[in-house]
Amino acid sequence: MKKIYVNEEICIGCNLCEVFCRLAHAQSDDLIKELKSKTAPVARVSIEVRKPVSFSVRCQHCEEAPCVSACLTGALKKDETTGAITHNEEKCIGCWTCMMVCPIGAIKQDKLRRKAVKCDLCEGRDIPLCVANCPNEALIFAEESDDIKQNIDDNSICYDPA
Repeated sequence: MKKIYVNEEICIGCNLCEVFCRLAHAQSDDLIKELKSKTAPVARVSIEVRKPVSFSVRCQHCEEAPCVSACLTGALKKDETTGAITHNEEKCIGCWTCMMVCPIGAIKQDKLRRKAVKCDLCEGRDIPLCVANCPNEALIFAEESDDIKQNIDDNSICYDPA
């Protein structure tokens, strides 16, 4: 399964991944209009800045996902084909149980719609918008491999509780 990895060495904490995440889930492609909108979607990624290090935090689609087990309605499921943790917002009742058990705090509250939201890897796109628009290429969308693992171990952060 492809995941998003972050190279903390080159992440500058510009928050563009958050902006493009919101745009990916917006009603229109007009970035300015969406950012000014009171109904703009919640970013499914957040930036942690701990100078001199910055990195993006988003769902890691855990092998053994506690959010799936905790979901009261079955809104969160593991896609057996891709390995991704999917979220059916129609089934979500906004109980926030998934948020409480997520080991990295990757599930967010959409208070306006009273739903949980999480990274969906920009389903339907070849590459997530946050990755495609990262100015320093700090975000990498790749299959887990020995090369990626070595790069992660040497230079960057990937939250994979497995």
